[in-house]
Amino acid sequence: MSFDLCVWHPQNKIRNKEASELYLRLCEGDTSDVAPHPAIGAFYSELIARHPEIDGIPEDRIGDRDYCPWSCKLDYSAGHVIMSCVWSKAEYVHEFVQGLARKHGLALYDPQSEVVIYADGSRGDRKASVSRTSLWVLGLFALVFAAMFAYSGQISSSRTAVILYVFAALSVLMAVACFAQLRR
Repeated sequence: MSFDLCVWHPQNKIRNKEASELYLRLCEGDTSDVAPHPAIGAFYSELIARHPEIDGIPEDRIGDRDYCPWSCKLDYSAGHVIMSCVWSKAEYVHEFVQGLARKHGLALYDPQSEVVIYADGSRGDRKASVSRTSLWVLGLFALVFAAMFAYSGQISSSRTAVILYVFAALSVLMAVACFAQLRR
């Protein structure tokens, strides 16, 4: 039994189901949906520098799964790499490949869990991904607005103050939601 992973350079983000379909086409040799990209070559070079292809290992290293965790030859083109490793090295290979993919700006598809992960950490199971910077900015602005509404409530008439305090509370809730999303 082997553990498989696939990387490609994403032209745009796709959902998990679409990534699964792409992976199956790549396994069948259809590379028409991935574009050649220099990041693939750089990824592949760094990958095999650490763990050489199975057909290129010296005879005295055959069976050394720390040296070569692959269960078969890597499927490599200018647009993708599919890797199959022995099951006992699955966790290590997943972490190693995910780090390399992130470093080179590649999408990583795990067919066992049917999840695609992008270099920014977003996944194909979310409809939209908001950047961490955007969440920080939005959260900080919400706090600033909360302070402004609270101050305005203090210096205005009691009738208007209630409305301003409600807006201040809503702004605080928005900030809390932004910062909570950052912790995920």
